[in-house]
Amino acid sequence: MRAIIFGANGQDGFYLNELLQKEGIAVEKVSRRGNNIIGDVSDFSFVESIIKSTKPDYIFHLAANSTTRHDVLFENHQSISTGTFNILEAVKLHSPSSKVFLSGSAVQFENNGTPIDESTPFAPLSPYAVSRIQSVYAGRYYRNAFGIEVYVGYFFNHDSPLRTERHVNQKIAYVAKRIAQGKDEKFEIGNIDVKKEFNYAGDTVEAVWTLVNQSNIFEAVIGSGIAYSIKDWLDCCFGKVGKDWREYVTINQNFKPEYEILVSNPSLIKSLGWIPKVDIAQLAEMMLL
Repeated sequence: MRAIIFGANGQDGFYLNELLQKEGIAVEKVSRRGNNIIGDVSDFSFVESIIKSTKPDYIFHLAANSTTRHDVLFENHQSISTGTFNILEAVKLHSPSSKVFLSGSAVQFENNGTPIDESTPFAPLSPYAVSRIQSVYAGRYYRNAFGIEVYVGYFFNHDSPLRTERHVNQKIAYVAKRIAQGKDEKFEIGNIDVKKEFNYAGDTVEAVWTLVNQSNIFEAVIGSGIAYSIKDWLDCCFGKVGKDWREYVTINQNFKPEYEILVSNPSLIKSLGWIPKVDIAQLAEMMLL
């Protein structure tokens, strides 16, 4: 069996590649940089060529810049929206039996503070959300019009040691680790009462694998359904290195968070047999190594 991962250079691509190889699947890893096949998912001729020549059993579209910032709207439109159409059209033309997975996001839904599930309406509150929403509608179109098995997993917050320091969870872990090593470091963060999920990327890709290996459910939110505050994460990381974060952290009182809580209702994906294995304390231990 064969698979293609578009966006293989990120943390999700890394863990998905590991999982697929353990399953005995030959993986073509595609990204714009790194030790992979170099190519851009927004280039139809490139996408068509690799799908036509490979005719994979699975295609995973993970390519995106993981930010809601307005200044990357064109980059995310090209990688997420155009990339989705390129993959699906190439599959329709050359490999219609391929199963296609599209990554979605928690932030493309309306969020009124209650757990989000597959029936929650979409909300185009950022260019990133708009691109994700368009990608889903493209997937539904190709599924309904052409019978292509297109799956969508809506990812809630998930981390790993591979996260970059521009993500606040990794920033906190890195600073705690450096302070434990003797650095005298201070840093500023925003609202520490914001609550979100602290899932492990390795668990998230196992949910993806569970989803694409059945043919009854095609869209599912992927999360633990358990929310913690940024303060909880500070307590966890600094507690594990024997330090009090209050001695090192300044709170930016003017920071306006995108949400107060972002949490999933993962009952549907759990009904397929998937259960996350790593909790917030275990995640902190991984990221502090």
